[in-house]
Amino acid sequence: MTTTPDAPADTGAFSPTLPQFVGVLGGGRMGAGIAHAFLMAGCEVLVVERDDEAAAGARGRVESAVAKSVERGLAGSPDGFLARLDVSTDYAGFARCGLVVEAVPEIWDLKVSSLQGVERNLGPGAFLASNTSSLSMTGLAAELARPQNFIGLHFFNPVPASTLIEVVIAKQTGPELAATAKGWVAALGKTAVVVNDAPGFASSRLGVMLALEAMRMVEEGVASAEDIDAAMVLGYKHPTGPLRTTDIVGLDVRLGIAEYLAETLGERFAPPQILRDKVARGELGRKSGRGFFDWN
Repeated sequence: MTTTPDAPADTGAFSPTLPQFVGVLGGGRMGAGIAHAFLMAGCEVLVVERDDEAAAGARGRVESAVAKSVERGLAGSPDGFLARLDVSTDYAGFARCGLVVEAVPEIWDLKVSSLQGVERNLGPGAFLASNTSSLSMTGLAAELARPQNFIGLHFFNPVPASTLIEVVIAKQTGPELAATAKGWVAALGKTAVVVNDAPGFASSRLGVMLALEAMRMVEEGVASAEDIDAAMVLGYKHPTGPLRTTDIVGLDVRLGIAEYLAETLGERFAPPQILRDKVARGELGRKSGRGFFDWN
């Protein structure tokens, strides 16, 4: 673990529990949220994207998240936080990082090649984490040279508002790394749940099952999306209904997870046709303006 001198008041209070330098591979909605979380905790953060255009988009998303946090009352100035942000297209910058979190799309080959690319640039004592929401951590670890330094850190969307991080333990994960990761989560001001590697872990497996049944109910004409969600919010005290949550996560993301879970756990996770049809039409949820709800 590394420490750093006391940070100025407007740049966040750094916790020695966290690595001073943290990398994030992928600057989409999730990656930008993860970068924001570590910036708020006082770390210096490097976000790496595939090309200059994607890097510019990533920087814009992080800047927007930081500005919103300051507007909501976080002490400090946006410039103070963003002075510790670097955005690049070069994996070589990961060499100084004590921890890198991979946040690329849920595509097996892309995950493997991305993790291997990061690992080749890390120091031997650095840690590597995946933000995967469903893929086998043990399978991913088997593709790495130092699997004992690899762990799952499953952040939730939207990262700034979510208080949960799922810590996923692969069979190869070093015995002390789970405790270290729980310390990271606490330093980010969030709560950890520790899960042994299994398809869908705990959160995705349960969340997707509920969402798929809600979709089938819409498909069968049982009730509207609004009323199904209201039943879970008002009757079961869920903060957001399963269909609105699906819109926030992304219907394409939910479809990919459901297909993987159907392959590994059986037909009870088979995606309903309504989900396939909406994804085919480009109705991906909030990011496209329409999913089960209209976001325009």
